[in-house]
Amino acid sequence: MRATLRRTLGLAWVVPALVLVGVFVYLPLVQNLQFSTLKWDIYSGSQEYAGLGNYAKLVDDPVFWSSLGNNVLYAVVSIVFQVFGALLLAALIESIRSERWQRALRAVYFIPSAISLTVAGLLFYFVYEPNLGPLNHALRAVGLDRLAQAWLGQESTAMSAIIAMSQWQGFGYSTLLFAVAIQRIPAEIYGAAAIDGVGPVGRFVHVTLPLVREMTGLMAIVTISGAFQVFNEVMVMTAGGPNNSTQVLGTWLYRSGFVRNNFGYAAAIATVLFVITLGIAVAQLWVTRRRRVEW
Repeated sequence: MRATLRRTLGLAWVVPALVLVGVFVYLPLVQNLQFSTLKWDIYSGSQEYAGLGNYAKLVDDPVFWSSLGNNVLYAVVSIVFQVFGALLLAALIESIRSERWQRALRAVYFIPSAISLTVAGLLFYFVYEPNLGPLNHALRAVGLDRLAQAWLGQESTAMSAIIAMSQWQGFGYSTLLFAVAIQRIPAEIYGAAAIDGVGPVGRFVHVTLPLVREMTGLMAIVTISGAFQVFNEVMVMTAGGPNNSTQVLGTWLYRSGFVRNNFGYAAAIATVLFVITLGIAVAQLWVTRRRRVEW
């Protein structure tokens, strides 16, 4: 009787949370799937059933595929810098013997992460300005005039410039998380490796990398999911231009729904985006769970 009462009270605490999650997370997902089968004018309110027509339109939409390609490029670069690069930097910081220098370097690298994406986008919009921006000014000052250009005004450089800004903004946060993971590794393991004659590179490869793989998997999930949800920095810096060269799925979804007034098509893009991020997260969690670290 007492055990039954305890379970009932436990459910009483859980049910409100489940209701909130259902109403604000899962119900909108189901509704979005329903919207993706409609041809919907959100201003007049007229709706027409389109079936899988919006998804068929996606297949023939070159901007959708270029947007997806930009997201994939964003994810690849982010994995290189915000996972592997941040892990390497964190290992270098934690190898410094002076705790004061460690704290100082962690703070220096983390500061850009404290700046909002919108503010960072506006900041780099000025940095990339072709005439008065400090980047071109610095290039001209060292005699590299031929490299000075309209970074955000050319299809060949605009996406790379946005990605570079995002890596600057998020690199320190990833570094700090990896530093915390490295601090959790028992010092005795490093000491034993040093006694066995293993050098700094060997300790990084054979001790640090295996023992932070859970954090590495988590950061890979967060980084890739974030790369497919990019929106603010693109809207602030280029709004998808020039000539749709910097469109990503988030901005093309926004433009399709709220600018071109094709809400059903925007919902189809959102469904594809959800399936991609969910699939990546499930795969990463499965791999991470099979390689859980225990000591």
